Amino acid sequence: MTNNSLKSTAVVVVGGGFGGLTTALSLSSCKERPPIILIEPRSRFVFLPLLYELLSGELQSWEVAPDYRTLLSAQGIVLIEQYVENIDLIKKEVCTSNGEKIPYGQLVLSTGSKPNSMGIQGVHEYSLMFNKYEDVFKIKKLISRLNNSKKKAQNLLIVGAGPTGVELACKISDLLEDHITLHLIELGDRVLPLGKSFNQEQIEQALRRKSISLHLNTRVEKIFEKTIEIINLASNKDKNISLSHQGVIWTAGIYPSIPNGIPNNLFQEGKVLINSQLQVLGCENIFAIGDIALDIENPYPSNAQVAMQQGEHLAKNLIYLRKREPLTQFEFIDRGEMLSMGVGDATITAMGVTISGPIAFQMRRIAYLSKFPNLSLSIRSAGAWLLSYRKKLI
Repeated sequence: MTNNSLKSTAVVVVGGGFGGLTTALSLSSCKERPPIILIEPRSRFVFLPLLYELLSGELQSWEVAPDYRTLLSAQGIVLIEQYVENIDLIKKEVCTSNGEKIPYGQLVLSTGSKPNSMGIQGVHEYSLMFNKYEDVFKIKKLISRLNNSKKKAQNLLIVGAGPTGVELACKISDLLEDHITLHLIELGDRVLPLGKSFNQEQIEQALRRKSISLHLNTRVEKIFEKTIEIINLASNKDKNISLSHQGVIWTAGIYPSIPNGIPNNLFQEGKVLINSQLQVLGCENIFAIGDIALDIENPYPSNAQVAMQQGEHLAKNLIYLRKREPLTQFEFIDRGEMLSMGVGDATITAMGVTISGPIAFQMRRIAYLSKFPNLSLSIRSAGAWLLSYRKKLI
C-alpha cells in the first residue's frame, strides 16, 4: 500500500485489541465517519475473557478468536496486518515493519500489554503464558502430555493468583487426571488481590474443592527446566524451597507495550500520560486508551471493560475533534466482575447482583455474547449455545 492510497486525514488506530477494535468499529458507525485505518499484526481478534472456554472445549475457535477480516467485513475499515516500528510525531506518520509510512490526521494508540517477567530468571525460558490464541494450544498439549504420562506424582504450577491465574487454575484442574497436583503461587496474602470480596470467597472455596495447592505470601526466586525456587515471605525462615515441576504457567504480571517514538516525558509508571478526554498530554491529535494509558487524576484498572468503554467514548471525541467541537470527559462505569470457576461454573459480582454456580456461568456467557464485536457472530454463537443447552436437557 502506498502513501497515495491513504488520506492524511485518516484516523489511524494502532492495535486491534478491545480498545482499538471498539474505537474503529464505533467510529465506522458514525454518520460523519472519517477514513479509518486499523494496524494490527495478528490475524485473529482474541476475546480474552472466553479464552478459558476455548481451552476446555466449551467454546470453539470462531467464537473466541474470529479473524479480523470477518469482523471488519463491510465496515469500511482499512486493515494493515503489520507491526508498528516507530511513530514520527513531526511528520505525523506511522512506520510499519514492512517499511510503509502511514500518514494520520488523528492517531489512536491501543497496543495493550505483554507478560512481565519481573526480572525473574527462567520465566521466558521455562514458562508458558496465557494471553494469546496460540497459548491455548500449547497448554492443551502440556495437559495431554501430563495426563498420558505414567509418572505418578506430577506438579503443574501457575504463578499469579489474579483473575487470569485463578480462572486458569480452576479450568485446568477440571481437565487434569488425579495423579497431577496443581499449585497456585501468589505473592500477596489473598487470591484476587484487587477483586470483589464475594468473588474472592467463591474462588477460594473453588480452589479448596478442587484440591489446588495454594501458596500465598510466596515469591518466585528462579525457574529452572524441572524445578522452581520459591520463598515463603510469611515464614521466619529466610530459605528458598525447591519444588519440582512438569510445567509452569506464568500469569504474574503485565507491562504496557508501546511503540517507539513517544517522548520519555509523556511516560509515567511505564504508561502514556493522558487527560480526561483520552488525549495524550500536549498532543491534540493523539489519543491513548487501554493498558498503555494513564490518567493520573482518574487511574483505571487494566481490563477489557475499561478499554471497550474508552473505545466507545473515544469514537465520539474523534468526531468532535474533527468538527472542532469541545471534547467530553471519559467516565468509567464499573459493571462488575465475572470469573470462570471451572467447566460450567462461574461467579459474578455485578450491578448489585452476587451469584455463583452453573446459573452464573450461563449469565456470564450471555453477558459476553452481548459484547461480541460482530452481531452476526454473536447471533451464531448464541444459536450454537442454545442448541447445546437444549441437548443437555433432553
